[in-house]
Amino acid sequence: MGWAGHVVLMGKRRDAHRIFVRKSEGKRPLGRPRRRWRITMTIFLQELGLEGVDLVDLAHDKDRWRAVVLRVP
Repeated sequence: MGWAGHVVLMGKRRDAHRIFVRKSEGKRPLGRPRRRWRITMTIFLQELGLEGVDLVDLAHDKDRWRAVVLRVP
């Protein structure tokens, strides 16, 4: 969970940030679309009771982010 906040705050040219935030380009394979990391983290935040909270906004608010990270089991 702490790593996700670190990646969100990285520069836009870093590979980890691009993979985490951006949508993949090109043709997608047949079958169910793969779930992106950002969607997975949004679902995880909903399970923690933080529905409607944007991951990027939460990561920029360091005090709230730290409180969320400390709540994770």
